[in-house]
Amino acid sequence: MPSIANVAAQALQRRIIDGEFPTGSALPSQRELAEQLSISRASLREAISTLEALGLVRSQPSKGVFVTAGKQLDPARLPRGTASMTPQALFEFRAVLEPAWTALAARRIDAAGRERLEAIQRGMEEALKVCDLVMASDWDLQFHLCLAELSGNAGLATVAAQFRDQIGHSLRLPFSNPSGIWEPADEHRRIIDAIFAGDSPAAEAAMRAHLSAAARRAGITSPAL
Repeated sequence: MPSIANVAAQALQRRIIDGEFPTGSALPSQRELAEQLSISRASLREAISTLEALGLVRSQPSKGVFVTAGKQLDPARLPRGTASMTPQALFEFRAVLEPAWTALAARRIDAAGRERLEAIQRGMEEALKVCDLVMASDWDLQFHLCLAELSGNAGLATVAAQFRDQIGHSLRLPFSNPSGIWEPADEHRRIIDAIFAGDSPAAEAAMRAHLSAAARRAGITSPAL
């Protein structure tokens, strides 16, 4: 079930797509938006953080929140969300862990795990078909957390759960590149195919390629990726 913040982010996303809040315009005040959406300001701030990572809005201190839909994020000013790490550090952190748990998932996948991954893939593709980036990025997060669970390693699954918010934030950043929103789903399919084939090295390589491509979409380049 989507969180309150995600439901609010979807509602604001729809109003942006429908032209109620055109590109360049300022969103109403947080007090007004919170009242309109019947949510707390804390949930609203989380929703705005989600939209900012997706490239739909930009917060400007002391000025407000402005619609930037369709414009890729400036790599030099990537939002940090709630993370203490920079976006580049987040991708480097993920590059150390995720190929490893993906390789383990390929060795240990069972029928139930296959069904879970296929359901997540379908959900992400359906969200992308209607340009619902909020839900597409949520399915994206579910995919990566699911792989950690399917690794069968309790330590890796715990680390993934502990860093859920940070991983989720880093997953949203590549969606700010309008020309590449389908690429994560296509890359997920290659990872799934390798896992279903039980090919651990190929699954690990596919995840590493996915993380590297995602970082590039977000404007991040690093020798560690």
